[in-house]
Amino acid sequence: MTKLLTTLSAVFLFFSVSTAGTLQKQIRSILKDKKAMIGVAVLYNGKITVSVNDDQGYAMLSTFKFPLALAVCDYLDRQKLPLETEIYVSKADLHPDTYSPLRDKQPEGDFHISIKELLRYCVSLSDNNACDILIRYIGGIERLQQYIADLGFPDMVIVATETQMHQQTGNQALNRTRPSAAVLLFEQFLQKKLLSATYQDFLEQILIETTTGANKLKGLLPSGTLVGHKTGSSDRNAAGLKIGDNDMGFVYLPNGNYFVIAVFIMDSMEDDDTNASIIARISRTVYDHYTK
Repeated sequence: MTKLLTTLSAVFLFFSVSTAGTLQKQIRSILKDKKAMIGVAVLYNGKITVSVNDDQGYAMLSTFKFPLALAVCDYLDRQKLPLETEIYVSKADLHPDTYSPLRDKQPEGDFHISIKELLRYCVSLSDNNACDILIRYIGGIERLQQYIADLGFPDMVIVATETQMHQQTGNQALNRTRPSAAVLLFEQFLQKKLLSATYQDFLEQILIETTTGANKLKGLLPSGTLVGHKTGSSDRNAAGLKIGDNDMGFVYLPNGNYFVIAVFIMDSMEDDDTNASIIARISRTVYDHYTK
């Protein structure tokens, strides 16, 4: 019996390695000849099964709003404060030259809003002003970086607010991560290791409600597939190079399992539609692989 179990284990290990190798080859074929640096990581059953070009940091852009949301929820959790806790927003908090549905709705400021609604603006709508208000609320960008470091993610560096990133184009590459760090952080979250239930459930909900990047991770998946994700996209420099175009998150499969995926496109000379198509094709390839 022991010999049989050992043999079956060896066969299973060979099969797992072989199928992961097939998936990696499929992903590399999508990346072939693209005028960009593209990093990919996929996590399934608690383990990173595929990583491509994962040996460097990629510009996070608005994907850093996911770790920010974790830090905000953790702060509320530790302080025993409800998501309905309100803070004051002045007109000075609503910067004019940035993406902000919150500012568009209440341009004069001078109102109170709950942390819950600010998180919804920040994550689901990727509002830059809501993001910086929340950074200030937890004690500044240094506090966010310390939170990530304390979780054990040295490959994720967050040092710039949205305001700082908008001061000059090069600043948009200051916040960086390896794709593997991104999927491992998502996995800790999904395994309910970071937050208590109230904050956990709410953050999952607003990730699933994300409206940006519908043509990225979700773009080619079957209708009705449950996806929670956070996108990120940069400006282009004077030469037309796009600093980053990203999406990262989790995808539930028909059998109830899920995979976590991060695709970071950096220094791209491809157009925006091509960048989105790369992410969508990789996501669908992974989906098909794990639903066979």
